[in-house]
Amino acid sequence: MTAKEVIQYMESLRNEKQRIDLMRFFKTGEGEYGEGDEFLGLKVPETREVVKQAHDVPFEEIPELLTNRYHEIRLCGFLLLVKRFEAMATKKKTHEETSIEVRDAIVEMYLEYAEYANNWDLVDLSAPKIIGHWLMLPSHLGDKLLVMDGLAMSDSLWRKRISMVSTWMTSHMGDSSWCLRYAEMHLHHPHDLMHKAVGWMLREMGKQVSMDLLRDFLSLHAHEMPRTMLRYAIEKMGEIERQYWMSYKGL
Repeated sequence: MTAKEVIQYMESLRNEKQRIDLMRFFKTGEGEYGEGDEFLGLKVPETREVVKQAHDVPFEEIPELLTNRYHEIRLCGFLLLVKRFEAMATKKKTHEETSIEVRDAIVEMYLEYAEYANNWDLVDLSAPKIIGHWLMLPSHLGDKLLVMDGLAMSDSLWRKRISMVSTWMTSHMGDSSWCLRYAEMHLHHPHDLMHKAVGWMLREMGKQVSMDLLRDFLSLHAHEMPRTMLRYAIEKMGEIERQYWMSYKGL
């Protein structure tokens, strides 16, 4: 399939009732975080089915999907990048030179068009499996810390969320350092979407790597964490410990 054929096919699946529901759910009204975003009315499983059919879209045409006006078509583009990255990140291909080059090209494209991942689902369904996984693999793109810090210090809410949510994968692969670095960096971000992202990633880090590391972080920061962030971080703890951290006043 070509990118144009994918776009035409997805537009033919337009569902008006679901479109209205999705626009409300993803906060597309004036002044909301998704203001102006346009939807076709496709649910994620429907978009994933398109991705399966569109596996052979030429790599150089994927930006046509990533920059499309419709949310679901952009998601299709990002999921195609995920699919291709994962195919090049198997254990057998980890150190293959060709696979490294393909992965790096995917990361470069993702970073170039990251601004089009302009809602939380677009970030969350793509960033961990591309950027997060890339952090744990061989690469020729230079200093990964500089790349991540660039995302974290961007003026863009979505690039900042990419820097945080990418750590889902690094934590699941046993490395807590990325999560702890960006959780601290985003500790005082004003947006609720970042509060949720930081708390969620801290919870995952505790679950996948070390609850003691999570408790150490909370000992330093629980007293200053936004309430939503803290609630997300301690969600899987027992009731008594949750109450302790919610009333914690600092060291």
